[in-house]
Amino acid sequence: MTQFMDVHHGMVGITEDQLRQAHQADLAIEKDEGVHFQRAWADPTSGTVYCLSEGPSADAVQRIHERAGHKADEIHEVPLTIS
Repeated sequence: MTQFMDVHHGMVGITEDQLRQAHQADLAIEKDEGVHFQRAWADPTSGTVYCLSEGPSADAVQRIHERAGHKADEIHEVPLTIS
């Protein structure tokens, strides 16, 4: 599976609970597209949210986000990872 980092803009003031709810909405339907959302981060001040996922394509990731009600503004393939 390919990893993807997606970015959402315009979520100024997002709370931890709202981030958790958005992430849970993705998790509830992710299997429909063969995607797995691994982690999410947010900066409430700038309104930027980042999500790390893996799946068959950026389009599959976007379809889940759209169905969950928070379309990504950017989706980037992550071809290299180190720990």
